[in-house]
Amino acid sequence: MRFLAALMVFSVHGAAAGVFRDMDVAAGYYRWFGNAGAIGVSFFFMLSGFVLTWSVRPADTVRGFWRRRLLKIFPNHLVTFAAALVLLTVTSSAIAFPDTLANLFLVHAWVPDSGYVETANTVSWSLSVELLFYLSFPLLIKGVSRISPSALWYAAAGTVVLIMLLPVIAQLLLPDTPGFMFMKISWTQIWFVYVFPLARLLEFVLGMLLARIVLAGRWIGLGVVPPALLTLVVYVGAVRIEHNPLYNYVALTVIPLALLIPAAAASDVKGRESWLNSRPMVWLGEISFAFYCVHYLVLIYGHRLFGSDPNIFGKPSGPAWDTPGGLLFLAAGLAVSVLLAWALYAMVERPIMRRWGRPPGRKHTEQVPVRPEGASETPAAH
Repeated sequence: MRFLAALMVFSVHGAAAGVFRDMDVAAGYYRWFGNAGAIGVSFFFMLSGFVLTWSVRPADTVRGFWRRRLLKIFPNHLVTFAAALVLLTVTSSAIAFPDTLANLFLVHAWVPDSGYVETANTVSWSLSVELLFYLSFPLLIKGVSRISPSALWYAAAGTVVLIMLLPVIAQLLLPDTPGFMFMKISWTQIWFVYVFPLARLLEFVLGMLLARIVLAGRWIGLGVVPPALLTLVVYVGAVRIEHNPLYNYVALTVIPLALLIPAAAASDVKGRESWLNSRPMVWLGEISFAFYCVHYLVLIYGHRLFGSDPNIFGKPSGPAWDTPGGLLFLAAGLAVSVLLAWALYAMVERPIMRRWGRPPGRKHTEQVPVRPEGASETPAAH
């Protein structure tokens, strides 16, 4: 499922690349895939809280946890950051400071300026958000662990309400001008609901609560198919029905995703086989973080190898082709991204995590059985 979420992010960046000459095709592609990345990112943020709560171990220390989390994100980030600087230099593009420096240290998502987000490897803004998750998790888990099992669903529902209120707050309190790109909302409003780390922390907390719900035996027994279909229905409805786009970023799909993640986890606990836990999908899931880190650079600079025409946002890009040519480029970009992700995972991410990223009290290959809350072992999330 992680790779499918990363693929959704790939699709929106492919839509923005401007590879289609036929404006009807380009507009249709962007209309249908323009919000896919937001769902993928929301899924990752919720999943992050879920997995960290699922795999927490009493023997762990705050310092050990922080070390492993930093080792998880910074090596891939530093490699792709350096690659982005090289590509910017080769293409004679400006390297802005202090924006780029903020990107390097993953603090740029805190600045309500689109220039900070669009520096170096643009997708790293989400790592800036994840950094807050990791730093705050040791404190948050203490609070979440104190919630009684009977109150977990109420806490989750309250968190969902807060998430759905964010677009309302943005509309009421933040200026909607100047409009960002071709939208009738401002970058400040988009930043508040989509980029601002404290706002996205709510999804992380929701994921933590959902993990506790499953661990406490309070899951409602919903299978994977209903929430997956609900996610699809909500997504299609958002495309077809006119509404304020601020709701697209998180609010509309928070409930379907909040049902989908624990449903998938509960299915795994029961040992149910599906194509999602087949060997190829597991492998793609393993390289999904590396794929996320490299795909934007592949699409943007791979496209620029063929020319220097602007994309639909007026940014430097490559030429537009007929529909088969555009699809061929996107397919090639996907293949190259997977190959580079494999290399990054095999040569950087996996060796570092195997050497320094093991939780305490467990050998790398040891299998820890899933248990209900109150038993002596905490389940390990692989």
